[in-house]
Amino acid sequence: MSASEDASGEQVEVMAPRRLLLVGEGNFSFAAALSETLDSSTSLTATCLQRQADLAQDPLARENLQRLQERGSEAALSSKPRPAFRVAQSGKGTKIRFGVDCTQLADAFELHDRKFDRIYFNFPHCGRKAGVARNRELLAKFFQSCADVLAEEGEVHVALCRGQGGTPADNPTREWHNSWQVVAMAALGRFILSDVHPFSCEAVPGYKCTGYRSQNKSFHVEGAVNHIFTRSLPFEGLQPRVFRIKLGGQWFSFPEPEALAGKLNRGFLEASSCHPIKIINEKLIAELGKAFPLKRLKCSFPLLPQGGTSVPTTRNCDLSAAFWINLEDNSNSESLNGGTTQVMEDFLVSFSELSLPTSPGRDSKEEAHEGIYGQAKVCLRPSLLVHVQAIIQAPDFLPGSLHILSGPVFQKCLILPFTMPAFHETVFILGFNQNLKDGCLQSLLDHLKGILDSFLTQTALEGSILSSSVEFVFQPNENDYMIYAKSHNFGPDFAKDLIIGSVTTSATSIIHKDQCFVFVSVNLDLLTMFVWGISDWRMLWTFDKRFLKSFVPGKIEPFKSYSLYAPCFVHDISFWLGEKKGFDELEFHTVARAVSQDTVISIQFLSRFQHPKTEQVSLCYRLTYQTCDKALTQQQVTSMQSQFRKEIQRRLHVTPR
Repeated sequence: MSASEDASGEQVEVMAPRRLLLVGEGNFSFAAALSETLDSSTSLTATCLQRQADLAQDPLARENLQRLQERGSEAALSSKPRPAFRVAQSGKGTKIRFGVDCTQLADAFELHDRKFDRIYFNFPHCGRKAGVARNRELLAKFFQSCADVLAEEGEVHVALCRGQGGTPADNPTREWHNSWQVVAMAALGRFILSDVHPFSCEAVPGYKCTGYRSQNKSFHVEGAVNHIFTRSLPFEGLQPRVFRIKLGGQWFSFPEPEALAGKLNRGFLEASSCHPIKIINEKLIAELGKAFPLKRLKCSFPLLPQGGTSVPTTRNCDLSAAFWINLEDNSNSESLNGGTTQVMEDFLVSFSELSLPTSPGRDSKEEAHEGIYGQAKVCLRPSLLVHVQAIIQAPDFLPGSLHILSGPVFQKCLILPFTMPAFHETVFILGFNQNLKDGCLQSLLDHLKGILDSFLTQTALEGSILSSSVEFVFQPNENDYMIYAKSHNFGPDFAKDLIIGSVTTSATSIIHKDQCFVFVSVNLDLLTMFVWGISDWRMLWTFDKRFLKSFVPGKIEPFKSYSLYAPCFVHDISFWLGEKKGFDELEFHTVARAVSQDTVISIQFLSRFQHPKTEQVSLCYRLTYQTCDKALTQQQVTSMQSQFRKEIQRRLHVTPR
């Protein structure tokens, strides 16, 4: 489009579509007005449900069709099922089609005539006193039909009267059950809401909104909202991935844990990555490098043999919440079936000389007989702090230099807004003479606070009070500090400070006995969320290419999500506890995370009931499902909930009610 705004007031310089489709045109005033803004490279196809003869009685429709003809379109009267206007020789191609059902678009266009860049549907309605249910059905069928004729990166524009859409963009917002639930209906066609803005009739001079089937009574468009939808990635479950590793010349394999599907070996911190987690990590390291000499360490693949590493006592290194993995003997198999096979090169180098220790709960004689040729148990590291003892014990450790280790870590956790089972951590390790402890520690904390404060305030929302964002809170019982931070990008409703890292000062080294050590751990994922205003941690792990396109090299601006106002689906579940085994709530959350593919955003405990006669205990929880980057339907959630009931019965030995 050559105009600065399109019919709905949207700035369009960013995208210049070549093929536009209008459906549900009543009097063709929108088509006539829009055609005046198009350049020679854009073609327009306007359709209506009525037959051409039905419009002969509408003077406004006749006038607009005449306007279109005068701009170069010539009527080609035909008795074929799809009568149309021929494309004019002027270059502004405009086609008109009558009798087109917007819920059956594949029937209206041949294969070679599809792939529209934009589809417009202004003020859809089933007519007369049709209730919300019928209009939802119309929208659902329309979106499913759009999937057949829309280009891969195309857009669907739907203008609705105030309150109909059921999103927070409406003012006032109508109750969800009384709205058209446009986002949920779009999900049935695998579309997500990517943008909303007011619908502006003034942007298209001459446009006159009509009622259903061009009735004289028009819709009230004051406060109307234009909804822009784009395709969602398919929601099919991620293919299981199987990793192969080599220990002592022997090949082993292990499956990716279900709760971590799509989160192992993503390479966000690699040299070729342009992920915001890498961007913020590099900026943090560069700023600290202005005050301290740096030594960067290579991080291995995150498998941790039990007992193979001395783990410091910190809140981040609780192995009881670790993901334990069984290594299967794969020495006789060159390839694996049932998933994607990946060989972990870094792991081969880092762990090839390690022996596998006795697994928890296994007999030592059995282990000795099996050697490493049967099955062994390892875990995914819960923190990079598990490696610090090995680092400070190394003969080449350099006191006074800031040693840096960055990589992904994994730990089971409850489902809460800012807790995540996988994230990226950077650990800074500094050794110094005991006589200089207070000064060196304070210098590091001051520099770190200044850097983090600058990161968290440079993209603050307009009107935010830019007070200090970072605070180091001393933990007297643990002899360390927690790094608390507040975000200026989540608005006034989010006031809670979150822990984004820790500072540990109690480590000692057998080799460097005269040295004191401080370890600083930073959760890079949380820091990234705070800096760019990314409110959902799951967005950092999306496979949607639009996410990375949002980040301009060398520039930090608040993140604008391409998936807005995703609907929530709520399901309750109650179950009887087993008589012998206790209830593991952490595992309950982990199963929910795995079965739902991280779509469960909240688990709320509702009630506990004990049967007066049998004394059997029943628990009741409420699960809330919502996605951040994909289309999710009620049917999919119902299926997940059904599978969840089966899985907790199998894994947790409870009996769903």
